[in-house]
Amino acid sequence: MVKEKIILGVDPGTNVMGYGLLKITGNKPALLAMGVLLLNKTDDHYLRLRRIFERITGLVDEFLPDELAIEAPFFGKNVQSMLKLGRAQGVAMAAALSRDIPVFEYAPLKIKMSITGNGRASKEQVAALLQRYLKIPDEKMLPQMDATDGLAAALCHFFQNNRTYK
Repeated sequence: MVKEKIILGVDPGTNVMGYGLLKITGNKPALLAMGVLLLNKTDDHYLRLRRIFERITGLVDEFLPDELAIEAPFFGKNVQSMLKLGRAQGVAMAAALSRDIPVFEYAPLKIKMSITGNGRASKEQVAALLQRYLKIPDEKMLPQMDATDGLAAALCHFFQNNRTYK
């Protein structure tokens, strides 16, 4: 009997958090859901963190993923931005861990490389390849690339972990 597995991928952010869920059946990934959490209308940074925690726990409770794949923060020049992004990532990880979901981190370069073969690929290139590979209809694609970035983290995790779940 072929086992199914669900992977939740997250692109953390303090303005927009993207997520995607893949259902793996044997060695076939399929889109389950993807979306974004828009946080830029909330001025209080701590309330943004709370909303991230609530959205991730909500997704976990709704879809019951087996694993969380999350994009690791990359090193930037603005220390304050890095700190905020790290907090957003930590809150998302804590939400999954609070439901006993194992967490796996991937660098942006690794995610892009596993999806496109090019670690310097644009968000648009990643989205286009995901759409083609997972056969996502145009109407399910979102204008925010953060959603496909979250989905890319999930697919990268699938590719990195022997691709077959039995």
